[in-house]
Amino acid sequence: MSLLIKGKRDGRDIVAVTPQSAGWTYVGFAAYRLQAGEKLRVHLPEREACIVVMAGKATISVGAQTWRGVGNRESVFDDAAPAAVYAPAGATIEIVADTATEIGVASAPGETNQPARLIEPSTMKRSVRGTGANTRYVCDILPQQEPADHLLVVEVRTPAGHASSYPPHKHDTDNMPAESSLEETYYHRLAPAQGFAFQRVYTDDRSLDQSMAVEDHDVVMVPRGYHPVVVPYGYESYYLNVMAGARREWSFKNDPVHEWMLKK
Repeated sequence: MSLLIKGKRDGRDIVAVTPQSAGWTYVGFAAYRLQAGEKLRVHLPEREACIVVMAGKATISVGAQTWRGVGNRESVFDDAAPAAVYAPAGATIEIVADTATEIGVASAPGETNQPARLIEPSTMKRSVRGTGANTRYVCDILPQQEPADHLLVVEVRTPAGHASSYPPHKHDTDNMPAESSLEETYYHRLAPAQGFAFQRVYTDDRSLDQSMAVEDHDVVMVPRGYHPVVVPYGYESYYLNVMAGARREWSFKNDPVHEWMLKK
């Protein structure tokens, strides 16, 4: 089974991954492009959701609650955090685009009926990881410190010519505190849009080993294994990560054969 899901270049529905299509248990993801005034209704029985306004502005309703003008950037490559809305399992979500808008819908099983809430950009932690050509810019949208049942959501911008999710790391074994078991999706964007990046997903024994050229709007599924990304010169990379598993903690293990570079 290919781990690469090609995104559509036009139309409302860009790409979708469900637990059924992926052959796993937890992570769901879909991306949409809405024109101003266009409406989207989402209902996910027994699944919590995080609606990420990646670009543009939208009015988002979850049940009886409504937030207007959600979103604060024109592009995923803007140097700013996004805005998001958390919705509990089974909620009816209605999205109306105030402007041309790109929406990501992350989902996972939900059990505790957390209250719906707006996640303001100002509350999101932004940080820099790595050094040199391993530098990338991270924004924690829904980290483990914030309430949810299983979902973890983060976005990363990687400059041209840099590597990301690197050194290669994995989180596919329940061995806390050293490592947690989390499924993951990568939703990729490239600037300029005709660009591409490379992602490899592989295990120690190479029972899984896929290397993929990813283009704008593609999704890579990571059921297990290490999963580095490399961006060619001239193109900037963005990806939105959705992670979920039985335990809502992100703890990873680096590939030991490449860990030497962290000790330089």
